[in-house]
Amino acid sequence: MSITFIKSQNTFYLDGKNVTYAIWINDMGYPCHMYFGDKITHDGLKHTRTGGRASRTATPPGIDKVKYSYQYYLPEYSFFGTGDFREPAVVVENSTGDRMCDLLYDSYEILSEKPAINGMPSMRGGETLVLHLKDKISNIGADLYYTVYDDCSVIARRAIIKNGGENTCKLFRAYSFSMGLPGNDYNITTLHGGWACERNMETIPMHHGVVSIDSKRCSSSDTLNPFMAITAPTTSEHLGEAYGVNLIYSSSFVLKAEGVVSGDTVITGGINDFNFTWKLQTGESFETPEVVIAYSNEGIGGMSRAFHDAYRNHLINPRFVNKSRPIVINNWEATELAFTEEKLRAIVDSVEGTGIDTFVLDDGWFRVRDDEFCSLGDWKVNENKLKGGLKPLVDYVHSKGMRFGLWFEPEMVSEDSDIFRARPDYAIGVPGRPRCYTRHQFVFDITRKDVRDYIVNTINGVIRSNNIDYVKWDCNRHITDIYSVGRETDRQTEFAHRYALGLYDLCERIINANPDIFFEGCSSGGARFDAGMLYYFPQIWTSDNTDAEARTKIQYGTSMAYPLSSMSCHVSAVPNQQARRVTPMKTRADIAHLGATGYELDTTVFTKEELEEVTRQVEDYRSTESLILNGDLYRIDNPFESNFFTEMVVSKDKSQALVCIYRRHTNANPDIKRIRLCGLDKSKSYYVVERDVVASGAMLMNAGIAINFKNEDFTTVVYHIREFN
Repeated sequence: MSITFIKSQNTFYLDGKNVTYAIWINDMGYPCHMYFGDKITHDGLKHTRTGGRASRTATPPGIDKVKYSYQYYLPEYSFFGTGDFREPAVVVENSTGDRMCDLLYDSYEILSEKPAINGMPSMRGGETLVLHLKDKISNIGADLYYTVYDDCSVIARRAIIKNGGENTCKLFRAYSFSMGLPGNDYNITTLHGGWACERNMETIPMHHGVVSIDSKRCSSSDTLNPFMAITAPTTSEHLGEAYGVNLIYSSSFVLKAEGVVSGDTVITGGINDFNFTWKLQTGESFETPEVVIAYSNEGIGGMSRAFHDAYRNHLINPRFVNKSRPIVINNWEATELAFTEEKLRAIVDSVEGTGIDTFVLDDGWFRVRDDEFCSLGDWKVNENKLKGGLKPLVDYVHSKGMRFGLWFEPEMVSEDSDIFRARPDYAIGVPGRPRCYTRHQFVFDITRKDVRDYIVNTINGVIRSNNIDYVKWDCNRHITDIYSVGRETDRQTEFAHRYALGLYDLCERIINANPDIFFEGCSSGGARFDAGMLYYFPQIWTSDNTDAEARTKIQYGTSMAYPLSSMSCHVSAVPNQQARRVTPMKTRADIAHLGATGYELDTTVFTKEELEEVTRQVEDYRSTESLILNGDLYRIDNPFESNFFTEMVVSKDKSQALVCIYRRHTNANPDIKRIRLCGLDKSKSYYVVERDVVASGAMLMNAGIAINFKNEDFTTVVYHIREFN
């Protein structure tokens, strides 16, 4: 068994791949976090904790003994008003108006497999411990779920809060977890950014008080990602302890690391409690989103590989996770909205024989969509552009042996649209108040079932009547004007979470209703790149910024938690549309090949030689695609800290590898660049194809290899490595 309860210790041990997580139920019934780290034996852990420093500690209710205080123990799920002054995971207002809560151990269950979360994505499988907690006065309960896996070094956690009392209560905070870490000498790494500069790494030292990141946008957002790494000061990419926290959630969130008076650290978070309440009637429950907590003693890289394994094995759609990905040509940067059917057919013709196998028609195919001011929500074909509808173009693409993809923005509606004129109440907004615009558009109120029904029926109708193979699902703005017509006034602060539930319902009813279609996520680039979306979309458009130089940082930061296979990465034209930078075609392709690759440019203007280069690039990508889909990532050079970006991907059996080395700038007399490879088997011999070198894994990882660059800026060197017998 992966989960063991030792009654004599009153301790639960959860043993996964290379990790142990331990919980002690103390004599007050308080669930105490005792350990999360490298796998250990079950010898008992009480000796690892002591009372520690405190400040005017309060005893638990009804216990007038100095040695007792919740603050002496690291929490598994902290609560408010009973002597614990740390950040609470739950705040519940009782019918009397007080917010007291004393959630203590009641019982436990061990499940052979984790149940799914009602209405939200979560990891699949895994043996699961359920701790049942109860407040004996109010009969409010909390069920804490812990899932452990034998193939990845993570713990999945969530909570269900239950109203077992006789009166309605109201939640003001409902986080997914609490977890203590000994000491507070840590660094906190988060991923921040904005449009075209998503998931930049930022590291700050832990301090007394709260380090907090959040989104209030009803989206996981490009400004801050629902990810946090907690590392020792000496931890590097390859060495030392690293903890990672990542929410499987796509709406407003918060993650916090609190340095407390005892000298310890408490990590907590989940649904953002800003502008949040949730009414719980008698007998009702509230389920929190799942959080995945990774551990590594092999540095930040080991933490990332734990997340990658977890998501590939237990989160991403198993129909597609290991399946060869479509290599697309998307028309957006070639034509934007100003296309003709003749131009689209010419693009299709131009890539015939290159290995590009999917044509994706982007924005502009519906109603009278010739600019960004109109037609969103009216999912009817613009027959001024596409005579006879979509089907003739779809049939033409299929006749060329290619798949056909189509762009939608299901959650959005234009003010200038038939559906808005007919049903303005379908859009989010407060009656009588003017709405905010973003990109000249509003947002459908998908917290309402009737609105979701309209979207589902309309989009499924287009998909099914046109033999679509691939869908790009976009979302080009965040949420303002938070209000839902028809919902009670005292439930308006449930909106942000109900938006997430509505989004997931749309995904279930559109994506799962079309199981053979490949769906790619997008949100004005990478503004909703999160684990919740990965449950539905095997890959997500990583950023609208397709500049190779910028993408080194964007893709590096994204890989902190998300696997290479989840990143949609395209080769685009130069000067780059977003950055206006000129980089070599080879460099653009080499960087794009470190994800699910494709093309976003006008191939009709390519020379014969350029099309031949595309053909070689596609062949090269296909030869190493299994590494991108399944391999272990080793980050060698950090582009945030150096002039170089180097990533290496190694097959699970260590029989082959791919290394991409990028140099930003050169000079007249450059230094020698040498890299030590990672992840190989020391005892095996390897052939480095491009260097015609045979060497042991030990030699390549310790002595390394010197790199021969062209004397130009923005250049790459790629090595293909295979086992030599």
